[in-house]
Amino acid sequence: MRCLCLVVLLCVTCAAVHKPRKGRGSMWWGMAKAGEPNNLSPLSPGVLYMDPVVHATLRRKQRRLARENPGVLSAVAKGANIAVAECQHQFKYRRWNCSTKNFLRGKNMFGKIVDRGCRETAFIYAITSAAVTHTVSRACAEGAIESCTCDYSHVDQQPHRSRSAAAANVRVWKWGGCSDNIGFGFKFSREFVDTGERGRNVREKMNLHNNEAGRMLVQSEMRQECKCHGMSGSCTVKTCWMRLPSFRSVGDALIDRYDGATRVVVPNTGIEAPVQRNDAATQRVARRDRYSFELKPHNPTHKAPGKKDLVYLEPSPGFCEKNTRLSILGTHGRTCNEASDRVDGCDLMCCGRGFRTQTMFVVERCNCTFHWCCEVKCKLCRTEKVVHTCL
Repeated sequence: MRCLCLVVLLCVTCAAVHKPRKGRGSMWWGMAKAGEPNNLSPLSPGVLYMDPVVHATLRRKQRRLARENPGVLSAVAKGANIAVAECQHQFKYRRWNCSTKNFLRGKNMFGKIVDRGCRETAFIYAITSAAVTHTVSRACAEGAIESCTCDYSHVDQQPHRSRSAAAANVRVWKWGGCSDNIGFGFKFSREFVDTGERGRNVREKMNLHNNEAGRMLVQSEMRQECKCHGMSGSCTVKTCWMRLPSFRSVGDALIDRYDGATRVVVPNTGIEAPVQRNDAATQRVARRDRYSFELKPHNPTHKAPGKKDLVYLEPSPGFCEKNTRLSILGTHGRTCNEASDRVDGCDLMCCGRGFRTQTMFVVERCNCTFHWCCEVKCKLCRTEKVVHTCL
């Protein structure tokens, strides 16, 4: 009997070891709840310290990237925080509202929903990758990361001239200023965010595609900004540079991609054979080409997804009822809009269960006026509000 128990235990252990892990590089998301790290602080010459809470969220390669780029962890932590905030903003009126939980003890911050290859998981990967690209690119321009600076690649380019300006030999604008370093941010996000995603199976391909889609949306939203020079604001000369958009515009673009996400499969077998670990050259080729794959739409009549489109593998679970196994809270008690027929409407939010209507009186500041100098005086107004909550 003792031998039989030992065999069973060994089998269970082997199954646990060989069970494929999903989203192996996603533990860094927990930095959003680990607080703003001070990155690496020198204790003495040659000795560096990293907050143990932050250290626990990172893989070995991610820790190496942090050591090689002092100051970058603050940007990554900021990226994790704005990703969570933007996700919760975009989904606040939907059944799944991007809820988060304690990430410690090996748990994922977004819960077990990321174990499913659904639309919501696709959005999480895209928004977090986009956020790191955004914050690191901006931090370079602000001088917060020692290993990068502003993007000066445009400075040596010829200035733009209109036909009339060219005839008068007047320069309309020239490149200058400090452009956000999207090149460094894009490359760093690939190295840091995609750690653990080797593209060996269909789920890792999904993660890589959505990570890349988030980065490419940030890159495509870069805009030119200019400052005028000249007598009395004549703007005979403008100095221009490239600037990142607000992250809200990135979130708005991603939620549109979420609504139009494509369910995909990998052509032919759908799952590739694993790379032989004893063949170093093969591993290097696989890592270099991990973005060179093709995803086909699950429905052959649909068009293939583009590089900035989100993709998913399976339908989303039901978010109407609480599901602790998938960390789903359900919609009981959620507020809804009785007059709306969109996702925030009571019919959709409450999943047909009905809703409760309550009248509440709220005391708020109103009729505020500024008095010189320097005081703002307000009145207190008692207003009636009607609140609808799902049963």
